[in-house]
Amino acid sequence: MSDIEIAQQANMKPIIGLVKEHYGIEAEHLDPFGHYKAKISLEYINSLTDKEDGKLILVTAISPTPAGEGKTTTTVGLGDAMNRLGKKTIMCLREPSLGPCFGVKGGAAGGGYAQVVPMEDINLHFTGDFHAIGVAHNLLSALIDNHIHHGNELDIDPRRIQWKRVVDMNDRALRNIIVGMGGVANGYLREDGYDIVVASEVMAILCLSTSRTDLKERLGRIVIGYKSDKMTPVYARDLNAHGSMAALLKDAIKPNLVQTLENNIAIIHGGPFANIAHGCNTVTATKTALKLADYVVTEAGFGADLGAEKFVDIKCRMSGLKPSAVVLVATIRALKFHGGINKEDLNRENLAAVEKGFANLERHYRNITEHYGLPCVVCINHFTFDTDAEIALLQQKCAALGANCIVSRHWAEGGQGAVDLANAVVNIVDNREPGCSYVYDENLSLWDKIETIATKLYGAAGVTASAKVKAQLAVWDADYGTFPICMAKTQMSFSTNPTVKGAPSGHTVEIRDVRLANGAGFIVAIAGDMMTMPGLPKIPAAERIDIDDDGRISGLF
Repeated sequence: MSDIEIAQQANMKPIIGLVKEHYGIEAEHLDPFGHYKAKISLEYINSLTDKEDGKLILVTAISPTPAGEGKTTTTVGLGDAMNRLGKKTIMCLREPSLGPCFGVKGGAAGGGYAQVVPMEDINLHFTGDFHAIGVAHNLLSALIDNHIHHGNELDIDPRRIQWKRVVDMNDRALRNIIVGMGGVANGYLREDGYDIVVASEVMAILCLSTSRTDLKERLGRIVIGYKSDKMTPVYARDLNAHGSMAALLKDAIKPNLVQTLENNIAIIHGGPFANIAHGCNTVTATKTALKLADYVVTEAGFGADLGAEKFVDIKCRMSGLKPSAVVLVATIRALKFHGGINKEDLNRENLAAVEKGFANLERHYRNITEHYGLPCVVCINHFTFDTDAEIALLQQKCAALGANCIVSRHWAEGGQGAVDLANAVVNIVDNREPGCSYVYDENLSLWDKIETIATKLYGAAGVTASAKVKAQLAVWDADYGTFPICMAKTQMSFSTNPTVKGAPSGHTVEIRDVRLANGAGFIVAIAGDMMTMPGLPKIPAAERIDIDDDGRISGLF
């Protein structure tokens, strides 16, 4: 059966009763969205402050390929397996974006028998968080143009406005637009553009905020542009926008509770992309789970060079979170792809390609253990086409690296198929103090931080940028020099060229642009041709998605 067919046959339990059964949370602390989704109140979350934290486990992956790696599937399977072992475990996931759901990537609720449900709801609108983020972002956009239209008391330079608009869809036609056409009644004629919602600074702010007060303060710090002197920043608070923006996010800030196919609790909240944003679910969700459970399994987006690095250098650095271990997900098929095999030939045994592609896994593993300072278990997410010889070769290569490599069959068998993986992870986290290392010191210059990431993690020989970009970073060093860097880079390669597979070295990373995310508290460095508004492929996933007269959805993966 397809993922959606498996999900539609799930024996779901009403979420209110399930949460009380597992964690003793009374219905008065939950806001239900139908029978199987609910938000948990911030007031209840605040009541957990004095409880001891559980252990935090991060699931990441090798560089993504069209063959798929199954990071969310592994997160769910591992969490289900740990619960089978009697380990009180909650999974913390990101919310899917409609852009990739209807584009190339598909949904993000897991797969096979390791899924979170209700799958259709989670992938399509869910509890409206992304809608609220998009509206809050676009409210600020409207207030900016409205202020200029009505006299521009703040002396905003229309040519130096930094704040675009957003939509939760891949729509390349909106990357660059002209607004204010049709005469003076429609505002000031100027260039503008759209990003996808998951690239919005409002999304990053929601994911890093710790309270409603913190959320509103961060929203007020957003730099929307500069005055006509080209030097003085204009903040969202100067437009009195932050209060109304925070009001639109009053429910979005509350974490969402759902369940797995095995009726274990998962929290799904927030969803910035890892290649154009920081790629982690909300700090609030993770910290809440750590208070409720003894173990928390969470994911970071794409490969360990992107999501995992930002998990450590942005999320953990800002929040004080201390992970205990990492699971690095790989598939035989993906390694063969990194070994130079075409997608059409990945189901055929090819030991040479596995060996060649192993270079990608090795670099990610070394980055995790040497630069993030975390113990790592390699998970082979098993596919039916994997041969015994290929698995044996991968395990042999991992053993030579000093890595514990576990074959996991959670896609086909659910939690039972990941019990060996769960045992390996528990054995690590129960025998070490939580903690990690940051890739760079916060007191380095912004340029040095970018160089450190590129040379340490990507294997680059160096970094280049225009004089304008370097000058901008030098100016920001005075006021924002301690900010972490959020690299916006292709997820498909260690380089900035998505077609370069394996573990390239000696390449140059070009920083094309830099953006200040003052409310979120980081600097975005855009490397290569990375787009903050993706486009749809020639045959988008939207073409296969349908609904029948009974309301049953098909084609959603």
